[in-house]
Amino acid sequence: MHGYIERELLARLQADLRIFPAVVLLGPRQSGKSTLAQALARDRPSCLYLDLESPTDLAKLADPELFLNMHDEDLVILDEVQTLPSLFPVLRGIIDRKRRPGRFILLGPASRSLINQSGESLAGRVSFLELSPFSPSECAPDRESLLRLLLRGGFPESFLAADDADSLRWRQAFIRSYLERDLPMLGFKAPIPILQRLLTMVAHLQGQTLNSSKIAESLGISPSTLRAWLDFIEQALLLRQLPTWQSNVKKRLIKAPKLYLRDTGLANSLLGISDLDALLGHPAWGAQWEARIIESCCSWCDGATASYYRTSNGSEVDLVLEKDSRRLIIEAKASSAPAPTRGFWTALADLAPEAAFVCAPVDFSFPIRDKTFVTPIHELRAFLATRGFTDHLSPKAP
Repeated sequence: MHGYIERELLARLQADLRIFPAVVLLGPRQSGKSTLAQALARDRPSCLYLDLESPTDLAKLADPELFLNMHDEDLVILDEVQTLPSLFPVLRGIIDRKRRPGRFILLGPASRSLINQSGESLAGRVSFLELSPFSPSECAPDRESLLRLLLRGGFPESFLAADDADSLRWRQAFIRSYLERDLPMLGFKAPIPILQRLLTMVAHLQGQTLNSSKIAESLGISPSTLRAWLDFIEQALLLRQLPTWQSNVKKRLIKAPKLYLRDTGLANSLLGISDLDALLGHPAWGAQWEARIIESCCSWCDGATASYYRTSNGSEVDLVLEKDSRRLIIEAKASSAPAPTRGFWTALADLAPEAAFVCAPVDFSFPIRDKTFVTPIHELRAFLATRGFTDHLSPKAP
């Protein structure tokens, strides 16, 4: 890596450690969980870090209760905690005997088993945070950095690689490792070649509605198996299934979710896109821009409900954000001269949002109608903050 980028989640992690005895930090492998926890530890006088995939560190927990009680004044960081599920009941007892905030940080992948184990054993004692790869607001707010993020994705090793070729090789190796090692460790049982084909198909279908029957038929599996696989990959934080907007309005709404590979760099690798020229000239450029906007907004607005809106007569917007009876509309347009369609304006009339934003690769924001703005992605974050849609610890607009 060629530098350190401070993560926005650091402030939230520090805040939760002032309230909860334990914080579970989830995220896909290599998203920066260990780096974030160690950065926090550097500012603390007494902190212990244990990597449970290290035989040396694991041996220290042969008698976990005895060892951890010796460090009852320290912040203890337990990395890869899913490898030792028997530890969760022990942590519960330790916390209950001496309850104070900021005792443990537990790092692990987003797996159903880890969430169930920690949720059952540590209910009322723990908060859950998700660390995604880099977002645009964590990188420099210039076009070069944004395009690099779109091409390479946000995994730190990929984004900070010496060049595009090194970044591509890292992502190719990451995908192989995830298919062959990480997903099976999380309990996912599927033939690797078929799973590779599925991920490649999803990359080609970026931002499109799910047609379970068609995809399942091409893979030689049942639609129910396909949906179970997609759900599992979504729980592993590689995929987002954006649901359709639900309401009692008398409109014929499309009901299938839209599919997005959450990291555009992984999608580019699966599509064979190796450099920025290839990305900008590829038919997937618009879909990759849309995926980046959707993922950024969902990451920034963790407490909001996210969906898309599409009717059978062509009314459509890419993202509907709702929080506390407030509604915002986001449309992604990969053009420096964006022109919303008639379906967009019809959808705005249907939904009556507080404001609408067309997010495009432009340099500054400007209005196109009342309460409707074209905006660059870094200013979109500020707009969302001023309207109370981002976390209260997020940077506010100037």
